[in-house]
Amino acid sequence: MNAVLASENRGGAPFEYIVTEKKGKSGNVGFIRLNRPKALNALCNGLMAEVNRALDDFEKDPAVGAIVLTGSDKAFAAGADIKEMQNQTFQECYGGTFLGHWDRLSRVRKPVIAAVNGYALGGGCELAMMCDIIYAGEKAQFGQPEILLGTIPGAGGTQRLTRAVGKSLAMEMVLTGDRISAQEAKQAGLVSRIFPVEKLVEEAILCGEKISGNSKIVTAMAKESVNAAFEMTLAEGNKLEKRLFYSTFATDDRKEGMSAFVEKRKANFKDH
Repeated sequence: MNAVLASENRGGAPFEYIVTEKKGKSGNVGFIRLNRPKALNALCNGLMAEVNRALDDFEKDPAVGAIVLTGSDKAFAAGADIKEMQNQTFQECYGGTFLGHWDRLSRVRKPVIAAVNGYALGGGCELAMMCDIIYAGEKAQFGQPEILLGTIPGAGGTQRLTRAVGKSLAMEMVLTGDRISAQEAKQAGLVSRIFPVEKLVEEAILCGEKISGNSKIVTAMAKESVNAAFEMTLAEGNKLEKRLFYSTFATDDRKEGMSAFVEKRKANFKDH
């Protein structure tokens, strides 16, 4: 059963650029579909503001344990809206922290799965990389073509891509603007799995359901610890991991999980 949010924001007005629902048998997977088909889901400020509002709503929903973000079969997102950027000045960008609100996705505490079909270029590739897991359709293409427009990635493209695929491939993609296929992206470590186009979203939702079946509080700790591996030295990261590991022993869910294992039954997590 899908509990539909009627694609509305908190004020009750319909979203213009996205569609939101709760998916999964228990309605425990938040679902956001970018819905600007004529522009191949180009990321305008209005669309990003709506994505951020939807993320806020799913963050606050105790039933939701994971979130899936997707676009259309043709394009996850073909980039930022260039018409919106074209006449920006340096002073406007710097003074107004242009694109500053785009990284909300990277600060969501609940796991986010990107289901990427078609083009994930420029800001679209950056948006996918802000997610925790990337699943790709067989025909997906990833790229950072900003150099061809006389600029560089501005929402994490040079940073997250380098950490995901290594310096050589990231440098080649950023300096040439060339795209890589889903298969190349998986080989390089950018995506975790590839599926047929028509199966992709379904598989991402299944992954979200699996994650939602675990303790939400412990899942948040696990996500924090993995993310720390990108930010810290190995020694610092191991210290944080140990503190978070110890912290799980203060939760009822850790007791329940281990008791269920010993008693050979399925754990019944209560998220506290």
